[in-house]
Amino acid sequence: MSGEDVGAIRRANGGHPYGVTVIAGIHGAQSDMGMDFEVARLKRGGRLDESPPLEKAILLVYGRVRLTWNGESAEVERAGCFDAPPYALRVPDGVGVTIEALAEDTELAVVRAENGRGFPPRLYLPRDTPDEYRGAGLMGGTSTRIVRTIFDYSNAPDASLVLGEVIGFPGKWSSYPPHHHPQPEIYYYKTNPEGGFGYAELGERVYKVRRNDALFIREGQTHPHCAAPGYALWYLWAIRHLPGNPYTTPIFLPEHRWTLDKDATFWGKGGAGDGTRSADDGAGAGEVPGRAVCGA
Repeated sequence: MSGEDVGAIRRANGGHPYGVTVIAGIHGAQSDMGMDFEVARLKRGGRLDESPPLEKAILLVYGRVRLTWNGESAEVERAGCFDAPPYALRVPDGVGVTIEALAEDTELAVVRAENGRGFPPRLYLPRDTPDEYRGAGLMGGTSTRIVRTIFDYSNAPDASLVLGEVIGFPGKWSSYPPHHHPQPEIYYYKTNPEGGFGYAELGERVYKVRRNDALFIREGQTHPHCAAPGYALWYLWAIRHLPGNPYTTPIFLPEHRWTLDKDATFWGKGGAGDGTRSADDGAGAGEVPGRAVCGA
């Protein structure tokens, strides 16, 4: 998109090289996000030592690694981010992490934020983050998507971050209805197949997003998405709590809240345009009990 705001989106223009790619930094690019966001791509035998004095969340996007922290160690493997729920390790600022790559190609996302509170390290397992079919049963299934909330204020009130994943089905919407919040947020994308794309609203602008792009969401900016037909859209989302104002729920635009009503009437309901059974079959419309509504 010609003339687009480089402060709103970071273009990857293809795959990441091996090594560490900086997406945002507390003291660097996109500093108003208030967090470091990096992507580490490692070959077999590659090693990364994570020791900055910050809260750290390390998520395995794909591949296999050995994680070592605070006298503990775990080997974790993920075939891909679309079909397998995540592994993610969260540690406080006084704990370092060593990452050793055990597969030919491994990718991880590393998110950091300032946090002086102590808390026990935790490795979140796939069973801790079941697929939630959000939007099922609403609007003919046109915004059904998979949401995986790894940790948020409800299960990690001592965190400075919120971390999760969304998978948008081909041709469907996600992060819907349009909503915003004062806390900064970063989206990081993959598509399946790799050559796919989707569209991201950011306030009154719309951006075409592709594999490995990143979007920077600021206060008051709505950010619904749609995936192109034929292409699933995965995105990792990281939110930075604000001092005295942690993220708990989104602020939906009032004129679109009606789309959350499962009994709402709309043009095409029950007609030929309502063919969404494949994404909705077996899925409940409710949210995970006890979890904050992330708006994803």
